[in-house]
Amino acid sequence: MDFQSFKKTLKKCNLTIKEFAKICGLNPNSISTSWKSKNEVPQWVDSWLQNYIKAKTLDNVKDVVCDDEDKASNTSTDKSSPANKNDK
Repeated sequence: MDFQSFKKTLKKCNLTIKEFAKICGLNPNSISTSWKSKNEVPQWVDSWLQNYIKAKTLDNVKDVVCDDEDKASNTSTDKSSPANKNDK
C-alpha cells in the first residue's frame, strides 16, 4: 500500500493520521515522516484498516438490529394494547 492509498483508506474510515496513530500506539510524526517519505506503508496496515471498516460496519448493523428489537419489545409489552387488557 502506498501512502496515498493509506490516506484514502483512512478517510473511508473517518480517521485522521493522528487518530490512527493513537489507536495503534504509534507516533503520528513517524507515520507522516517515514511512511510518507518512503511512500510505503507497513504491510499490516492494510489488513488492519480493512478489519476496522468491517468492525465499524458490524457495529452499525448491531445498533440498528438492537434498536429494532427494543422497539418491538416495547410494542409487545405495551399495557394499553387490547390483548393485554384481557390478562387482568
